[in-house]
Amino acid sequence: MSITKEQVILNLDEVKKYVSEIEEDKNKKETKKINIQIKNRFTGSIILESEKTTWKEAVEEAKANGISMRGANLRVANLYGADLRGANLYGADLREAGLRGANLCDADLYGADLYGADLYVADLHGAELCNAKFYGKGGTKKLKKSQLPDFLAALGFVIEEL
Repeated sequence: MSITKEQVILNLDEVKKYVSEIEEDKNKKETKKINIQIKNRFTGSIILESEKTTWKEAVEEAKANGISMRGANLRVANLYGADLRGANLYGADLREAGLRGANLCDADLYGADLYGADLYVADLHGAELCNAKFYGKGGTKKLKKSQLPDFLAALGFVIEEL
């Protein structure tokens, strides 16, 4: 099939539009915008590269895809209200992380560092907390008697009346 110069000139705007659409599609497929990298706190190796724009979304993406966040560096990450049920956060660095209202039921937090993490109304029912660090070395955090029931509830304990 041959096309004349006149036919090209008559349809030039449509040809430009078609070429532009092809280029846009090509660019969309070739560029993956990485917004967040979750790295291992010990080795620095990348656990997850995500196009998500928040730490909460990226961590929930990892959990949903069955990616272990064992040893993840999530220090100061905003994970308020995150659904982390059953997540593998063994040895994760969650210092000063915002975990307010997060669902950590049955999560593996063995050896995790939770120093300064906001765990207000976080659900830790059934979570593995063996060797988890809450307050760091050498310091004490004062707790008012009125705060004790909420603190114990965050750890999955229920106070029984005798």
